[in-house]
Amino acid sequence: MKHAPTPLLDAIDRPADLRSLDEAQLVELATEIRQFIVEAVTANGGHLGSNLGAVEITLALHRVFRSPHDVILWDTGHQAYVHKLLTGRRDEFGTLRKEGGLSGYPSRAESDHDWIENSHASTVVSYAHGLATAMHLRGEDGRQVVGVLGDGALTGGMAYEGLNNLGHSGRKAIIILNDNGRSYAPTASSLSESLSKLRSSSAYRRQSARVERIIAEMPLGNYLEKGVDGAKAAIREMFEPPAFFEQLGVKYLGPYDGHDLHTLEEAFRNASEVDGPVVVHCLTQKGRGYAPAENDAIKNMHDTSELKDGSYTAAFTEAILAEGEQRDELVAITAAMPDSTGLLPFGERFPGRLFDMGIAEQHAVTSAAGMAMGGLRPVFAVYSTFLSRAFDQVNLDVGMHGQPVVFVLDRAGITGDDGPSHHGVLDMALLSKVPDMTLFAPSNYAEVGQMLHDALELCTDGPSAIRFPKTMPPSGTTTGSGLSARRVRAGSQVCLIGVGKMLGAAERAADRLDDQGLDVTVWDPRVVKPLDAEMVTDAATHRLVVTIEDGIRDGGIGAAIADSLSKLAPVDGPQVRVLGVPSAYLAHGKADDILARLGLDADGVVDEVLAWSRSSTDSV
Repeated sequence: MKHAPTPLLDAIDRPADLRSLDEAQLVELATEIRQFIVEAVTANGGHLGSNLGAVEITLALHRVFRSPHDVILWDTGHQAYVHKLLTGRRDEFGTLRKEGGLSGYPSRAESDHDWIENSHASTVVSYAHGLATAMHLRGEDGRQVVGVLGDGALTGGMAYEGLNNLGHSGRKAIIILNDNGRSYAPTASSLSESLSKLRSSSAYRRQSARVERIIAEMPLGNYLEKGVDGAKAAIREMFEPPAFFEQLGVKYLGPYDGHDLHTLEEAFRNASEVDGPVVVHCLTQKGRGYAPAENDAIKNMHDTSELKDGSYTAAFTEAILAEGEQRDELVAITAAMPDSTGLLPFGERFPGRLFDMGIAEQHAVTSAAGMAMGGLRPVFAVYSTFLSRAFDQVNLDVGMHGQPVVFVLDRAGITGDDGPSHHGVLDMALLSKVPDMTLFAPSNYAEVGQMLHDALELCTDGPSAIRFPKTMPPSGTTTGSGLSARRVRAGSQVCLIGVGKMLGAAERAADRLDDQGLDVTVWDPRVVKPLDAEMVTDAATHRLVVTIEDGIRDGGIGAAIADSLSKLAPVDGPQVRVLGVPSAYLAHGKADDILARLGLDADGVVDEVLAWSRSSTDSV
């Protein structure tokens, strides 16, 4: 990546290089960093607004503390681009989020300055508690442990669990609260209301001239009904921050202007001298210094993704709007991502029926169970990888209680650029183990609407889930109905069962195998739990069955199909090959490239079938 001249940034190869810069140079460096990040994210995608808002905090951290001797932790990791720039990775930014290149999150494999590969929120206080405990017991009390916590992470209960234990332990750790008034999208209440308690504190009054300037530049965003306004800004609305934190045994310093380097450095030095845990509260502006981000009322260009026409997510938006018109009892739930899950239009069309629970998936699931108990039909739209944080609640609070909650799992399967923490490969293996769960896997755009309708209509005595990938669906409009599978083509020798998006690979493989003289059946299972008995019975008549899924192979849907076939035809049944994702942490890259390497494309399916064909011929 070629970038505009950044003479100061180009001279920073390690954090120690920052300490020789004067105040004017630091201001210029901050401008260069923002320019560099905008260019990098424009070229490669990634998280923009959060990094633009964290520039001064990061500079101050690396001037005051000595990383990696002092531990700097990031929650969530998408605000760590500036940290990467200052720790020797500037020249690699042209590879950001590309296969084999820089991760979009901290990466222990990249640098000793990266301690945790944290891209799920609300965990950093727990890491800090653990590391501070380890250093104390090992006699390394001269090292500082610093965790940077976004205010959105305070919508997750784990952050409070960590604060409670950190305060109780008395261990020395510094938590930097980077408060931009947003987690991903804005709160419903105005920022002035959210900070009403905070403004009454003497510390705030002393900093009011600086803080008011920051607040004035923040978007308010009064467009979205929040299910739990208090959770998004709990410490600001429900308690006076000093009292709240100090009742937990954690000292509170702030609030401070998060873009005033001199103030930040002084605050961090003061915090480093506190004997015990301390929170340093910094007010920042998400997207600062880049007008398109500052003026983005929805998410301050949190990232560069957008809802694409013709995507699976767009199909879901269309479907839930249609169902919402017909069902007054239908409500939608999101976990701090109303935009990316396609629910904003629903909230606009049906005020009061969209609930943003914040980064609190466990709460969202159990709350959905309560809504269902009360006669509503909740639809919880969430990324597949984030639902795994709430599996216990899915299993026991929804499933065991037989509640008809519909889970809509976006970004299921291999997602690509965001790396191992964001691949949604566990959902089918996990959810298929929940008794009475109905699990849908659409293979095209039109199936999303059909399946949402069927889930609401048919799954009234227990939970259901609809899982679809980030990649674009095929343009076909053919759908099945109900809980039945759909036979796409009929043959006699080989049966290919392509789950969800993998139906396309199965169809392409079947065309090529036909050229090889093999007679191939292709099934779209549509519903992978419960399996359609007609599909399993038909598959049992073939010599070879190959299942293809973009989920974890061990304990996945292919394994369930193989088990069903073994029971149906225990002696003379077909050979079965199960193709799926291995139990491994897969690095970032383009989704289809990763799938191809795993043999989960037409080439991989053809190779599997031809290998069987050769071995069958050799054994005759």
